[in-house]
Amino acid sequence: MDFKMLAMIFFINFAYVALSTIRLLLTMKGYRIIAPLISMVEIIIYVLGLSMVLNRLDNPLNLIIYALGYAIGISVGIKIEDKLALGYTMTTVILPSSSEEEETLPAILRKEGFGVTVSFGEGLEGSRMILEILSPRSKEKSLYQKIKEIEKRAFIISYEPKYISGGFWTKKIRKKEVTHH
Repeated sequence: MDFKMLAMIFFINFAYVALSTIRLLLTMKGYRIIAPLISMVEIIIYVLGLSMVLNRLDNPLNLIIYALGYAIGISVGIKIEDKLALGYTMTTVILPSSSEEEETLPAILRKEGFGVTVSFGEGLEGSRMILEILSPRSKEKSLYQKIKEIEKRAFIISYEPKYISGGFWTKKIRKKEVTHH
């Protein structure tokens, strides 16, 4: 059994899939220069790894190691993207009407640099304060922690906006878009 060959097959496919996952996520987020550059490296690695396995199909372990590199590469690629935390998140927070701190939450979040829009709505149990908060994904967890620290009963839902124009964040976003388009 050639352990050196198995290790090469694993690491080549691991690198290919990790890069592929990152490239796909960058493509979805609109990184029009870096995504194609990564894809060039990705395809070279892919052809090398696949040729190594196809030339050695007599050993089924080669194929199993290739598949293992694929699976772990996806997992690591996702973790890398999570660490990069590219893009923005839009969070809607609905506060119960009996919240004593509801008047201070928007002010606290604004002091911490979040864009907050406040509106009011009606829920099953009465009036509600609704906060719409745009934040970089890198600050998403700290935003949730701060909200829960102030109001444990807050209903929180978030999504990734596809298009952003105007408002508090426009200038910050434009500066970042110039660097990756």
